[in-house]
Amino acid sequence: MILSLGLLLLCQLLGEALAHGLSLPLPGPVIGMALLLVLLLVREKFAPVLPREVGDGTLEKTSNGLLSHLSLMFIPAGVGVVQRLDLVVSHGVALFVALLVSTALAMLASVAAFRFIARLIGERE
Repeated sequence: MILSLGLLLLCQLLGEALAHGLSLPLPGPVIGMALLLVLLLVREKFAPVLPREVGDGTLEKTSNGLLSHLSLMFIPAGVGVVQRLDLVVSHGVALFVALLVSTALAMLASVAAFRFIARLIGERE
C-alpha cells in the first residue's frame, strides 16, 4: 500500500514538474492523472519491470481507499471560506451570479457534447 501511494504521488509530482517545467496550460494533477492512465494501460506489457503492486490490484485498492475519503479534502477549502467570510459577504452577489452562469454553461456544454456524440453514433448505425 505504501508503494502504491508513493506511485500515485510520484505521478502527481511528475505532472507538476512537467506543467511547471514546460509551462503547460494544464494543471499538474491533470497531467499526473494522464501519466497514471498511461501506466495502467501499459502495465501488462511492462509487468516484469514494474512493481508488483501495479499489477496485483493493490494500486486500485489504494486508489479506492483514497476516493472513499475524498470528502475530507474539502475541509481545508471550507475553512478557508469561513476565514474569509468578509470577502464572501462583500462579493456575494457576484459570486452567486458567477456560480449560476458557470453552472448553466457547464450544463449547456454537456448537452451539446451529448448531442454531438449521439449524432456520431447515429451516423455509424
